[in-house]
Amino acid sequence: MATIPHRDPYVDAVLPDGVIRVGDPLEAGPGTSPWFDLAHLAARAGDVDVVHLHVGYGALDAGVMEAWTEELQRQGIPLVVTVHQLHGPGEVAPGLEDAHLAAVLATAEVVLTLTPGAADDIAERYGRTAIVVAHPSVAAADPELGAERGLVGLRVGAASASVPDPLAYVRAALSGAVSGGGRLRVLVEAAELPALDPEVAALADAGQVELVAFPAAQWAAQLQQLHVAVLPERCGTHSRDVEVCRDVGTRVVAPSCGWFTDQWTEVVPYSHDEQGGVDAVSLTVAIGAALARPMPRPADRVWRDGQREAVRQVHAEVYAQVAADRSWA
Repeated sequence: MATIPHRDPYVDAVLPDGVIRVGDPLEAGPGTSPWFDLAHLAARAGDVDVVHLHVGYGALDAGVMEAWTEELQRQGIPLVVTVHQLHGPGEVAPGLEDAHLAAVLATAEVVLTLTPGAADDIAERYGRTAIVVAHPSVAAADPELGAERGLVGLRVGAASASVPDPLAYVRAALSGAVSGGGRLRVLVEAAELPALDPEVAALADAGQVELVAFPAAQWAAQLQQLHVAVLPERCGTHSRDVEVCRDVGTRVVAPSCGWFTDQWTEVVPYSHDEQGGVDAVSLTVAIGAALARPMPRPADRVWRDGQREAVRQVHAEVYAQVAADRSWA
């Protein structure tokens, strides 16, 4: 089978044993996948039984997607789609993501998503029934690493593209951390440090916040050291970082406009929409409420491993079903 993207922590976690991925392990991402090239798809059609597209990693041109799904049908290759992200509920008009989702969902044999709320939204917007599968574990707590009570962490930089005004986020998070008896750590990936907002850097220089630059591979470890992680996620989405926090035992403060509370009950929501931006007062209050709660324990590994196996079994059954239904091949 072919997965788009070819390599990704979520894709790797849900792929059943015995399934052979066809493609280039060095593929850069979903938008650059060679499987979107119609000539490549036609040439390799005999090598795959199923194509599994994970959407929500960036919008693709709707016209391109329509031509691509038509070629899949011409070649008799079943399409499975997992919806990780839809456009934010507060958006005034549907955008590119809506159009490209409509194109792929119209012809998908099976649609999967991660929460009941997202499944309801998919049914309402696109008339498709989605199978809900849990987001599996993608990290494990380091038994040698402790967490600091009262420590609030907020990541800024290019990886947090939903933070158009990082200074506003930092100030609101700082207010919430201090009012809750804690302190704020601003996290920035080391490679992105030169592009840090100078006003955020000035707050760190003045000693009002702690600034930590970290290697990308240490992101889970950074989250594990916190009492509360503030996730400035996009609306209408699911969050891998929520699952990492569940795995390592860190409470989450996340926007109310996604399905983050569907993913994990330890999420404390704050008001945010992609037109008006963050509600600073709401974020401050949410952080204070999160700090008043005890730090959650890391997820039980036996339960998480069992959950991942159950998710893989669902995928195995879906792949077997659509491959068996390939009667036109």
